[in-house]
Amino acid sequence: MTSACGEERQPRRSGLVIRNTGNSYLVRDEQGNDLLCRAKGNFRLKGIRSTSPVVVGDRVSLDVNPDGTAFITEIADRKNYIVRRASNLSKQSHILAANIDRALLCITLRSPETSTVFIDRFLVTAEAYSVPVTLLFNKIDLYNEEDQEYLRGITRLYTSIGYHCLESSMITGKGREEIDTLTRGVIVLLAGHSGVGKSTIVNTLRGDAVQKVGDISDYHQKGMHTTTYSEMIELANGGFIIDTPGIKGFGTIDMVPAEVSHYFPEIFRTSKHCRYNNCLHLNEPDCAVRHAVEMHAISESRYHSYLNIMDDISEGKYRL
Repeated sequence: MTSACGEERQPRRSGLVIRNTGNSYLVRDEQGNDLLCRAKGNFRLKGIRSTSPVVVGDRVSLDVNPDGTAFITEIADRKNYIVRRASNLSKQSHILAANIDRALLCITLRSPETSTVFIDRFLVTAEAYSVPVTLLFNKIDLYNEEDQEYLRGITRLYTSIGYHCLESSMITGKGREEIDTLTRGVIVLLAGHSGVGKSTIVNTLRGDAVQKVGDISDYHQKGMHTTTYSEMIELANGGFIIDTPGIKGFGTIDMVPAEVSHYFPEIFRTSKHCRYNNCLHLNEPDCAVRHAVEMHAISESRYHSYLNIMDDISEGKYRL
């Protein structure tokens, strides 16, 4: 194939984005070659309100020049993705990854602590974009008796709603076999705060130190970033795990107030008993959802998360 300028042009290729460093992308083509690519200038300006139009997990088309430079020219339709509001509080979105079979949300109850609001915000987004989620309660070797009691309670809560929960410790090996089974032959997104043990999990599954591991800040008991870009890492079991930089807050985006309750399965099930079909479960009379909260049939923490997201939408707030 020859261009108008007489230069020989390589046939168009397709591939999978396996790394996103912000201004360049590593793409694995059909032959297994890894190509460092950039997005075409006009491609970046197609009105995509995202911090990056191309994300790990995207299936893309490439133009490869004779000199070896490569450009992404098209993104195939995504089957799903996980998205949050960009951390600069703008109206831009930040897509963590696309075309994933499961999200693995790594949670710790100490060193650092993951709040239920953060968990619920992630789950709501996963529900909205059809991504199955497993809640992975990690570092359980650090938990005292009080922590263990809270762990049992929070696991009962999310299991009763219908979410898959696992407990793990990369120190003792607990949960390792279950995680290996969960990731076998599929693409899994690994997400969570900095310091919850994501990189250690990747290294354990790989059997080598492919990812850097950081310490916990003694002062704030928060993790320090070690993963600085999203990357898809191949596992020995035939699966792929997408390791992402630690997330401080999870702001929801592009949600309509009337639809938020749809993404809380237990609230949605209960809402059919409300007096009004368009009940927002705020202060309407004969609201079955608020009655269920009062009767402890719906968790107060879950209802608090629901109100928190509704506040974001109606007042433009962003709470960490």
